[in-house]
Amino acid sequence: MGFGAEPHFRSAGGTFIPRVREGTAAGEGEEGEKMPHLHAKDMTQGDEAQLILRFTLPLLAGNLLQQLYNIADTVIVGKAIGDDALAAVGATGSVTFLFSTLCLGLSTGAGIMVSQFFGAGFLPRMRSAIWNSALVTLLFGIVITFAGVSLASPVQHLLHTPENLLPMSVSYMRIACGGTLAVAAYNWINAVMRALGDSKTPLLFLGIASALNVALDLFFVMVLHTGVAGAALATVLSQLLSAVGCILYAFLRMPELRLHREDRRRDGAMMRLCIRTGLPIAAQSSMISISMVALQWVTNGFGETVMTAYTASMRVEQFIQQPFASLGAALSTFTGQNIGAAKTDRARRGLYAGLKISSLIALFMAAAFWLFGDVIIRCFISGPESISLGYFALRTTSLFYIFLGFIYVTRGFLNGAGDTAYAMMNGIAEVVCRVGGALCMTRLLGMDCHAIWYTTGLTWLVTGSVGLLRYHGGAWTGKAIGTKEKARASA
Repeated sequence: MGFGAEPHFRSAGGTFIPRVREGTAAGEGEEGEKMPHLHAKDMTQGDEAQLILRFTLPLLAGNLLQQLYNIADTVIVGKAIGDDALAAVGATGSVTFLFSTLCLGLSTGAGIMVSQFFGAGFLPRMRSAIWNSALVTLLFGIVITFAGVSLASPVQHLLHTPENLLPMSVSYMRIACGGTLAVAAYNWINAVMRALGDSKTPLLFLGIASALNVALDLFFVMVLHTGVAGAALATVLSQLLSAVGCILYAFLRMPELRLHREDRRRDGAMMRLCIRTGLPIAAQSSMISISMVALQWVTNGFGETVMTAYTASMRVEQFIQQPFASLGAALSTFTGQNIGAAKTDRARRGLYAGLKISSLIALFMAAAFWLFGDVIIRCFISGPESISLGYFALRTTSLFYIFLGFIYVTRGFLNGAGDTAYAMMNGIAEVVCRVGGALCMTRLLGMDCHAIWYTTGLTWLVTGSVGLLRYHGGAWTGKAIGTKEKARASA
């Protein structure tokens, strides 16, 4: 039988087992392998909107907890050390995001492969993808860590970080980039477990790590008085604990992740497939990060007051983006499994459900910021000028949240369908809009610092529209990994 042709049946426990292929004994899969009673969630059956929502909620809780890393740093650094320290930390945010998203993109690619192989019932291929994607993630993580630590000082000089903030910015960036491997490891295991339909297990360890991060932040900054370096160290240690704990639990307790000896072999073809799948996503994230670095450079030119307002508004918006990001991640898994199972129409219905959900979220959050934005921004900064600018920032960008939702939903769908080439288009659109818009408004039109946030809104509008156009163009059909596997199987 061809790729994705196997129907599924539910086990007594409510989990599901891919039905056996022709020519195998009952209870066996590819190559006569015994099929384990998987703990993964079957997303190829049932109401699309309900499935996506139920899968999104644990992801959202996890992402919100993860944002507590940034929120704790921002509040403790801003209130305990001062606005200058907060501006120094903010000057590193775009750069550290650039390095960490390279690993995140590769992990996302691994998740796409695992979800499609799993949805089709190709379990040996799935386990090979898990092992070889781990090797790729480890290798890239080491390289990126070294680059981030080595380039901290030159990059901060390049960004024109004010001299009085430079020592703090360099120190924070070096420690944060030193923990990139921990971030890569957690993102990898999270992507693999999410691809199998488990969005709850990573939440447990992330919750523990979030609480530890707050405690270590307070201890290092308030008790030991280690400044911004202590805040960075607290975040790195917490991320490391989350990664190690989640990986150990997953491989010890989940039978679908127990790799056989033949699975733990370096497969050059599978590693290349992992890189080809994940690299466009990593490049997209990197281009977005580069555009954010460029916007940070423009922001730095307006002085410390604007830098502080920008840092606070970015911290808040990173937190607010999590419902969209969680929905997009859930849709990616939903799409991957259904594309792998050859249920394209069902995948389309999932996208429409995702667009409706994201639009409702956008309207609710925009109303909240217009009503309570000043109260929210005061939680992070104290200076009246910075508060006024931060409130303006939140009100302005909230008007474009509906397009931000479109970005995440269409991106999740297209990634899950295997159309990772779109990721490059998405990244290019963001670079052109964010960099071009900022330079045009501030340099050519002579606009003041408010142009920073006008640029953000314009970027979301254009990029969200590009995502919808890509979907309606239909270029994503036939790009799934399974299409190539089907050709291999019938050759």
